Amino acid sequence: MSQQASAAESVDQVETVESVYKEEFNGRDNGDGKMTVLLMGVDQRGSEIARTDTIMIAEYDPASKEAKVASLMRDLYVEIPGHGYNKLNAAFALGGPELLRETIEMNLGIDTEYYSIVDFQGFTQIVDTLSPEGMEVDVEKNMEYRSGDGTTDIQLQEGTQTLDGKELLGYVRYRSDARGDFARVERQQKVLQLMKDELLSLQGVLKAPRLIGNIQPYIDTNLGGSKMIQVGKDLLLNPVESMDMISIPTTDNVWDERKPYPIGLVLNHDEKSTKQTLLQFFERE
Repeated sequence: MSQQASAAESVDQVETVESVYKEEFNGRDNGDGKMTVLLMGVDQRGSEIARTDTIMIAEYDPASKEAKVASLMRDLYVEIPGHGYNKLNAAFALGGPELLRETIEMNLGIDTEYYSIVDFQGFTQIVDTLSPEGMEVDVEKNMEYRSGDGTTDIQLQEGTQTLDGKELLGYVRYRSDARGDFARVERQQKVLQLMKDELLSLQGVLKAPRLIGNIQPYIDTNLGGSKMIQVGKDLLLNPVESMDMISIPTTDNVWDERKPYPIGLVLNHDEKSTKQTLLQFFERE
């Protein structure tokens, strides 16, 4: 099959994806020429409600060739519309990406135009498609963790390692150290930079049609095939030259606080300062 045929088939697959949330998501293109996407990484186990392990706001500006990514801590203590205060990732469990979008807009002032939910199996597919031989990563410490139900088994050694998709997923999910989610988000951003560089390489561009086809079963998005093609063209003509990243809340504006059951331990913060920091990062002031 020719590369053009493969690309067309992959786009058709994307356009016919039946999304669980597409009709409910109320994000709208604001016409500023940039694309702002609510990215969510979920751990879907059978019929259980998917748990939002990763929450990011990503913005791409083809005119300036810049991308910005804000990682939002899942335990951030926020007000969820209609549900009171809770952890940020509770918004997804209560109302999917639309309630999460509303929560972020109300608390942090940033509205997102599109959403994309990637199951963890989709992450491994992305890595293994982009780098069949694995990605070289500097593992900063020995990482060993095995969940009680056996679904997560992380066994990584300190030093420069070549990791396949499953191993790299373990690397970005590991949080069994003193810094918890803060260290985990740093690893996520580190790997995101590696994946961006790999995707925008010549070999990565050539693999794009196969990549779309491979991850299609593991992704739920309201980005239609035509929009994906436009984004792909923009990336080819205006490749990302810089990618700025931030973690919210910032380390100088956060403290652990225990709330009554069933909420438990949260990351509390000065809400006004957090909102201002994020608005400044995305240049919305």
